[in-house]
Amino acid sequence: MKLFIPYFFLFLTLSGCISKTPVDLIVHNATIYSINDENAIFEAMAINNGKIIAIGKENQILNKYTSVNKVDALNQYIYPGFIDAHCHFLGYGLTLDKVDLTNTNSFDEVVERCKKYAQQTNNKWITGRGWDNTKWENKAFPKKELLDKAFPNRPVFIRRIDGHAGIANQYALDLAQITDSTKIKGGKIVKENGKITGLLIDNAVELVLNIIPKPDLNQKKKALLSAQRNCLAVGLTTVDDAGLDKEDVELIEKLHQTGELSIRIYAMLNDTKENFDYYLENGTYQTERLTINAFKFYGDGALGSKGACLLKPYTNDTTKGFLLKDTTHFKKYAHLLYEKGFQMCTHAIGDSTVRFILNTYGEVLQGTNDRRWRIEHAQIVDSSDFNLFRKYTIIPSVQPTHATSDMDWVSLVLGKKRTRFGYAYQDLLKQNGWLPLGTDFPIEDINPIVTFYAAVARKNKDGLPKNGFQIKNALTRDQALRGMTIWAALSNFEEEQKGSLEVGKVADFVLLNKDLFTVAEDAILTTKVTATYINGVQVY
Repeated sequence: MKLFIPYFFLFLTLSGCISKTPVDLIVHNATIYSINDENAIFEAMAINNGKIIAIGKENQILNKYTSVNKVDALNQYIYPGFIDAHCHFLGYGLTLDKVDLTNTNSFDEVVERCKKYAQQTNNKWITGRGWDNTKWENKAFPKKELLDKAFPNRPVFIRRIDGHAGIANQYALDLAQITDSTKIKGGKIVKENGKITGLLIDNAVELVLNIIPKPDLNQKKKALLSAQRNCLAVGLTTVDDAGLDKEDVELIEKLHQTGELSIRIYAMLNDTKENFDYYLENGTYQTERLTINAFKFYGDGALGSKGACLLKPYTNDTTKGFLLKDTTHFKKYAHLLYEKGFQMCTHAIGDSTVRFILNTYGEVLQGTNDRRWRIEHAQIVDSSDFNLFRKYTIIPSVQPTHATSDMDWVSLVLGKKRTRFGYAYQDLLKQNGWLPLGTDFPIEDINPIVTFYAAVARKNKDGLPKNGFQIKNALTRDQALRGMTIWAALSNFEEEQKGSLEVGKVADFVLLNKDLFTVAEDAILTTKVTATYINGVQVY
């Protein structure tokens, strides 16, 4: 009997070990914010074949599961992988090889950066993006004279931060055959005393872009991988790329297949003939990391370049902005996309464009629905139009950092009355009860922590204004996190696969060194990503 007792306990111990289920990964010693319906908080999770198979208390997971791969989170904070519901992933990657004009303080500095870049590249064209005249002491739009002097024999085209305006030197204008008499619909060739200044707005930009050599597949591959590296480092596991061509989609899918590209991509297709001919014929489809379900349209331009289409003129100006295409274009494809089962996503910034797109969608959607058609940006909405988002179940997809980037000058071009109905995220959220968030990078910072801070504090990186910009439209911390996770997934029809940490969903998650729910507001921007996982595999 004395011999039997120790063997009996040894048997129980070995039985306990044998009964544990082996899994690919166990993550424990963490505060795991599931962002599920109950806002449940857990301590550990077990992952197998890229999916969460169990999540709960530390002892529950460690007693039931075993793995050769265990991650001790060291009491850090885990959230679902961040989703950027509106960005330009490929475009951002391509800008990394061009002259960076962000955070310049004058047009003189812009030209100096172009000169320095020109010495480092053999490219015939000098191209770049990021200048923002609203941040300069002299806020007037620049003219081409300084570029003409610096580059008399080399074409230059540099785009404003929003991408909806650019300035070309005379050499580039000549190559594009743009003269004082050139006209363009849905855009503007800016003139002064009848002479072109070099500034091109909206569709006029395309006149130059069309003659600049397009990046080849190797350049695009490099751009995608560079963009991925930077996005994974800030905790992004899915990005909605707002405007891709068939060639781009095929390259992305190839890089997913080879394993070089791991980040998930929700692709919005450009509204081009090639895309319509192919995808409307072949329909939507989805792989493990790529979803083809949406088309992206441009309704108008941007506020900063006065291309956004308004119901009334800009302050101290006669222009109201303009639609970028004829109204029949949007109406035709709204009916066609509805018939073919695609999601329609339309860039609409000015209150006139927002109203037109809401009504165009409404004619097709005919009331409550689950088609999840989106208005991208919805920056300025007339007070009488908010209810249309709810009436037709139209989803406003917004970018909180736009509010904090524009707040210093937007009332100067709109007036205080219209500005009150701008960047109205809380008012928009109330319409359907949820709101996807993005950045529109490379226009804004790619970092979701910056998005979160702008959403909840309504302040810029310097902590201004002290009391927040139109603070009544700030989001709560819970709402902001949902906008970057489950609500962003919902806007993509992917809420069953991702967006929260729950059994059966993919194991996309991020470890942070601080708790976004409790960290002091003025310390939010010091929060760092310490690890990013996709399908239970560490990718950063």
